[in-house]
Amino acid sequence: MFRFKEILIISVGFGIILFLLFSFLAPKLLGKATEKVALVGRFSTSELPYDILHLIGEGLTVLDPAGNPLPALAEKWETPDKGLTWIFTLKSGITWQDGSEVVANPAMYSFEDVEVNIIDPKTISFKLKNAFAPFPTVVSKPTFKRGLLGTGAWSVKNVSLAGEFVERLEIGDREGNTKIYKFYPTEERSKLAFKLGEVDEILDVVDPRPFDKWDTVKLKEEVNQKRFVAVFFNTHDALLSDKKIRQALSYAIDKDQFVGSQRALGPIPPTSWAYNSQIKPYEFDKKRAIELIGGQSLDIKLVTNPFLLDSAEMIAKNWEGVGVHTSVSVSSILPEDFQAFLVMYDTPSDPDQYSTWHSTQFDTNITRYHNERVDSLLESGRSETDFETRKKMYLDFQRYLLEDAPAAFLYHPISYTIIRK
Repeated sequence: MFRFKEILIISVGFGIILFLLFSFLAPKLLGKATEKVALVGRFSTSELPYDILHLIGEGLTVLDPAGNPLPALAEKWETPDKGLTWIFTLKSGITWQDGSEVVANPAMYSFEDVEVNIIDPKTISFKLKNAFAPFPTVVSKPTFKRGLLGTGAWSVKNVSLAGEFVERLEIGDREGNTKIYKFYPTEERSKLAFKLGEVDEILDVVDPRPFDKWDTVKLKEEVNQKRFVAVFFNTHDALLSDKKIRQALSYAIDKDQFVGSQRALGPIPPTSWAYNSQIKPYEFDKKRAIELIGGQSLDIKLVTNPFLLDSAEMIAKNWEGVGVHTSVSVSSILPEDFQAFLVMYDTPSDPDQYSTWHSTQFDTNITRYHNERVDSLLESGRSETDFETRKKMYLDFQRYLLEDAPAAFLYHPISYTIIRK
């Protein structure tokens, strides 16, 4: 009997030891996932892509797919003076990745011309110079205690900089999985890195070639509804200052020829709460385009970037089909003085597009578009805090903008992810 008990005790003890050893060694023996991912762009540590920032941190709010702000670090917020002051109450029990509790801190966000006040450890207020309705959307950007120490499930293990820009970022989760992001200046450079084995995945690729022919590569594709491709017209150009000509060029483009993409009607994405599906669609209509041109002899110079050259050549062919002589050129930067510029545009989460279309925004309103009614709607839309009133303003904004046709909105492009099998 004694011998049996001895064997039983030894067996149990041995089992415990095996369990502990397995718990400690299993991650090392089985291995944890390590993803080596390429992204195109130059980013400082404070301006990393949102998808990465949201892995390692949270904002006071978080946005739903329609762009509405929801509670994140803050459990609630209010504006007692119609958008001039915003007061946020923080949730209890949330900690930074170093274990300390998240409390209100003036360093959470740094905005120019914004007065930050700490009311108590759980309440922070922001006083603005002018009423700004989208402010809860702005503070969806993750905030950090210091550096990139956040509240997310992933924490930063290592950052390598090239000057002021991030060259390599390594993050890990609690299970020991690792993501290594490498940043490249061009898509071609990221593709070379993939070929050389530096990375096993490339995110947000515009042109999947040559990997669409590789058997060892998996392509994932998704229509990016928060991005559109459009021809922006210089409304100060002698020819394109005429609204009828801009409308004619919009009608002359066959929007169905861009295979695999989704039709874009206007500047606000269909995912947005402010999307207007009833705006002027400018369906392909050669007859209407020719009528609007009215027998004039027209010459247009269309500029685009290398990735959109195929689309530009299709558009040129369409315009030639209605008697508009078109020359296409390629530029990697915005030309100082252009007639028509085919470009890809990322829309903001909020429908406020003041910087793109308001007549006072000389640096960012590249079409030089000026319409007093649109200006007024953009001004009111960013200050109005009543949701339904604000929504109507943006519905009207889209309607008037499309009537003036400062741009021909074409399609939402496909975004590719390239993955090594």
